[in-house]
This record gives sequence, structure tokens and C-alpha cells, in this order.
Amino acid sequence: MIDSKIYGEHVTAWCPGCGNHDVLLALKDALARQDLEPHRFAVVSGIGQAAKIVHYVRGNGFNGLHGRALPPAQALKLVNPELKVVVESGDGCSYGEGGNHLLAAIRRNLDITLIVHNNQIYGLTKGQASPTTMTGHVTKNNPLGVFDQPFNPVAVAVAMRASFVARSFSGFKEHAAATIVAAMQHKGFSLVDMHSPCISFNKVNTFAWYKSRCKEVSHDPANWDEAMKTAMVFGEEIPIGVIYREQRPSKETLLPQCRDGAMYRRPVDMDKVAAHMLSYA
Repeated sequence: MIDSKIYGEHVTAWCPGCGNHDVLLALKDALARQDLEPHRFAVVSGIGQAAKIVHYVRGNGFNGLHGRALPPAQALKLVNPELKVVVESGDGCSYGEGGNHLLAAIRRNLDITLIVHNNQIYGLTKGQASPTTMTGHVTKNNPLGVFDQPFNPVAVAVAMRASFVARSFSGFKEHAAATIVAAMQHKGFSLVDMHSPCISFNKVNTFAWYKSRCKEVSHDPANWDEAMKTAMVFGEEIPIGVIYREQRPSKETLLPQCRDGAMYRRPVDMDKVAAHMLSYA
């Protein structure tokens, strides 16, 4: 197995004690367990504290617009099906601004993995309520408490029959790494809702809060009815593990353009390129 140090050791801009540190370690551990050399994977992100993880992993990376990480990640997979593609995002970035991209990615079922650092708050904007902030939670810009009902990403993903849906907790490092490995090895779109506490701006959903609630699931993840029931559970108990999984072809395996592997390996007929360019003249 590759030593995870191959992915670099960087000084981060995260607060000491932030859950993102553990997600970063879990990601590097997961990459090492799969013997993935830095040129064989890409980490893609949008904007936010979670999105900074691209800067801290030696490998291919793309840091784009807020909520827009999934479109370039899917493009990467289409032009190079041999590449392992991981998207790192926050609950605001993927469940708020990027919500429609998430729904589209579930429908397309390209073979990429989305890891959402879900801390139930916007950390980069210093405590703004996110889509997953609990009702009644008092934040800096919600002094009367949040009135809105929280978004349940796991239930939505299972309801849409995303081909792999899991939840984990950064405080359980072995569980987090193993869940990322399972998601990356699944052939199709995989979502890992990774609870990752923000120690600076969320004083409710802390490490202790999650540790006392997270329990491993026991149902068969192929059973959609049981998966839906489990996905709806969140509060005094938080089921973690693979919630739902089904086997169906990932989109790139259905497209004839992707059947011959990475496009950069194919010879280029410059005469055809020139003729095509001249057709616009």
C-alpha cells in the first residue's frame, strides 16, 4: 500500500480542531488504501472551508466556483474515464448553491464520488445558517433561531435512487476512511454525507454531539424501503454507514465516446481539425 505521505503534508488555513483536518486524513488514507498515485486521481471543489482541501492534497486538482464543483468533475470523468474523480464540498456549497447540480449528478450516475463536509453551518461566511442547519438553531445572522426546516440530503439522494448513498462522521476516522474507499470503488455516482464539526461557528453540533448519536446501520443497503426509513432518521440517533446501494451502469460506460479510454491517448487527425476550423471561416 502506498504511504499516505506521498500526497503531501501542508499547513492549512483551518481552525485547530476543525473536522476538516480529519476528513483530509481520511481522504489521504482512502487514496493510499487504493494504491492511487497522485497522477491517477483528481480532487475537485467549489468555494468554502471544505473546498480548500484541494490545496492540501498532492495530485490533480481543480478549485472552481461556489456550488459548481460537480459540472467540471463530470467533465473530467467524461474526457478521462481512467481517472478517479473526487469532489470535496461543504453543505452550503453542494446542498445550497449547488443543489440542482447535485440532483443532475444523481440522475446522470457518472462514476465520481462527492464527499460533503456537513457541519450544518457556513464556516467561511462566519456562521450563516446553511441548508442543513437545524430549526431553532441560533446563528450570527439568525438571532431568533432558524425558522426553516433543514434539508435532508441522504433522504433526497435515496428517494432519487442515487446508486450509492452513505453517511459518516469525521470523528470516527477509520469509519470515515473505509466509507470513502467504498464510495470510490462503487461504479457510479456516490455521495458521502460526512459530518464534520465546525468548532468556531457551530456550538451545537459538536464532536461530542455526533459521537453520542452516530450508530452503524444494520439494514441491507440494497433494500430501498429500509434505506428510506433509515435516511429519515436524524436527531437523537444518526445512522452512519452505507444507507443505499444499487448496481446499474455508470453513464460513461454507456457512451461510445468513452469506450476507448482517455481522449488524450487517441491520435489527432490534424487535417480534419483544420477542415473543421476552416468551416467557421
